[in-house]
Amino acid sequence: MQTTGSTRRDLRERTRDTLERLDRERDIWLATAHPGHGPHQVPLWFWWDGESVWMCTGETSATARNARAEPRVRLALPDTFDVVVLRGEAECFPAPDVPAEAADAFAGKFGWDPRAEDGPFLYIRVVPRTVLAWRGEPELRGRVIVRDGEWLDRDRGGAWVDRDRDRERVDRDRG
Repeated sequence: MQTTGSTRRDLRERTRDTLERLDRERDIWLATAHPGHGPHQVPLWFWWDGESVWMCTGETSATARNARAEPRVRLALPDTFDVVVLRGEAECFPAPDVPAEAADAFAGKFGWDPRAEDGPFLYIRVVPRTVLAWRGEPELRGRVIVRDGEWLDRDRGGAWVDRDRDRERVDRDRG
């Protein structure tokens, strides 16, 4: 694990690195909460479809019960130095009702299809409303890369923008 020598990445680099990790990684921690029992956190396999995280768990699990009762959840990729935390609301799909594209992609990534299992499974989809990404102390300031469901490095049409360059220009014009 890398612990030193971190340099600050700009918003575009952090976004690119985060999207690459979401495409590449297998495991994600899902945190849910139950009003009477408190927080519950589990590692799950996930598939990133380019705009949302898809996971699967037993339909009668505490995770499934919590996500249905209180859909606000947090997700985190499992690296304490290169941190990625997502916040959003869980949308639950019993296995027979999950969109085929999502279930097929999940099965293709892991070689396991919950729809073919005996027990009932629940797919959970989370569209991130907030994404935080930082690599060490230098990136704590400015770690938000998605706010209110919008990627901060893109304009409303999805085109890349250079917010750091724009910020520098405004600071220079004020100075």
